[in-house]
Amino acid sequence: MTTYDAIVVGAGHNGLAAAVHLAAKGWKVAVVEQAKEAGGAVKTREVTLPGFKHDLFATNLSMFAGSPFFAAYKDTLIENGLGLVGATDTFSSAFADGTWLGVSTDLETTAKRIAALSPRDAEAWCKMFADFAQDAPHIFALLGAPMPSWGSVKALWGVYRAKRMAGIGALARLVLSSPRDFLDAHFENEKLKVMMASWGLHLDFGPDVAGGALFPYLESMANQSFGMALGQGGAATVVNALVSTLTSLGGELHLGRAVERIETSGGRATSVRLSGGEVFSAKRAIIANAHPKLVFGRLLAADTERTAFDAKVAAFRAGPGTMMIHLALSSLPDWKAGKQLKKFAYVHLAPSFEAMASAYTEACSGLLPREPVLVVGQPTAIDPSRAPEGNHVLWVQVRVLPAAIRGDAAGEIGATHWDEAKELYAARVLALLESYAPGLSGKILGGAVFSPLDIERENPNLIGGDNLSGSHHLDQNFVFRPVFGWSRYKTPVDGLYLCGASTWPGAGVGAGSGFMVAKMLAG
Repeated sequence: MTTYDAIVVGAGHNGLAAAVHLAAKGWKVAVVEQAKEAGGAVKTREVTLPGFKHDLFATNLSMFAGSPFFAAYKDTLIENGLGLVGATDTFSSAFADGTWLGVSTDLETTAKRIAALSPRDAEAWCKMFADFAQDAPHIFALLGAPMPSWGSVKALWGVYRAKRMAGIGALARLVLSSPRDFLDAHFENEKLKVMMASWGLHLDFGPDVAGGALFPYLESMANQSFGMALGQGGAATVVNALVSTLTSLGGELHLGRAVERIETSGGRATSVRLSGGEVFSAKRAIIANAHPKLVFGRLLAADTERTAFDAKVAAFRAGPGTMMIHLALSSLPDWKAGKQLKKFAYVHLAPSFEAMASAYTEACSGLLPREPVLVVGQPTAIDPSRAPEGNHVLWVQVRVLPAAIRGDAAGEIGATHWDEAKELYAARVLALLESYAPGLSGKILGGAVFSPLDIERENPNLIGGDNLSGSHHLDQNFVFRPVFGWSRYKTPVDGLYLCGASTWPGAGVGAGSGFMVAKMLAG
């Protein structure tokens, strides 16, 4: 039996970040991953044609580039191969009437586009941008602190010192508001509001869901302020750099080794038993970078003293499902709204509040949406190295979809199992995309479709194709993530900790939970 100070179960980026920090503090660390490839939801693979590199799931690395973990390990990660490429034309929305609106890092450029719709809104955007420079340090301090903790209290105290109770009230309203309510309170033009609200469906916030305003606000202002970061050659550059850094610090990575059981003794997690029977022992901690339902539903034996906790974990809700469509193209889409859209990292096809609300409601009702929301990523517009010269890749995230199909809102698809329905639904998605970019079908050299079921097969933590590892609605966020009273990564099993998207601060490639749990353990 091999003994380590800490064992990390799962080689997603949070688990790897935790292992890197512990190894840097002198701990003997092993990361154990059932897949033959590290990365979790951050993987780059040639799934269409040779030479075309597609980010399977996550592609936006802005959160990582702005994270406390990156600030602490930036030089080491770059030495170990991390490459980031910045996008100055960040996100945009194309509308059904053939118009578009987009955000570029040049404030004057963005404001001019908004002013063409509403001079008043252009002024409001610039004011929000100026306020963000003052408010962002406090908000990011809150997001970067365990919940609850003295760090989170200090972040709120910082808001109070800067803006007194008015600042606390404004932050509370932002956190509690729906996207539509927040945006209606600040802007008048519908297209601007819709462009910003589309970020809500990157999580699981329809336009009228309470708690959904924070992400559209942060993404809109952060993209205006800092741009967007993509991985050079693919998002896997983060994972590759983390793995190289870990091994250079003496840590171990064991791929293709499924953990069958987390073993306990006297109420404490002591070891992991791998497929094949080998046992790794942990002297100080076991960190599970895995969905709580997998940890407490499969990896741990039942315990009558844990019944109430296990029941709450079992009730932890998934967000809606996602479909990913990857295309190898001979050239970028010819957007009907204008050739300028070819420069943007993201083009959202979420043309109205009504379209977003309908897609969200239909998916939550088990129906295939008549018109889904599409997040169209154009990474080769920013990083040409991802495709052979002159060619391109397209990253299409379909939001939101049911994990289990009860029917089709359009009444056209009769299949109720994703293995039979995925190609039919992908055809609907491509037809919708073609309506915004005529001639796209003639540019397609190859394609690959991942249904919600395929996504879960690729990564069991993404239950039902939920790329969030759990809904981010208010009752499952902040101190409620994943279970009230257990939001600080500890669990009722002594020595066992959780990290990953199911824990605070949630989904996204930010390494937040992994870094925070490692700092709590080793300083």
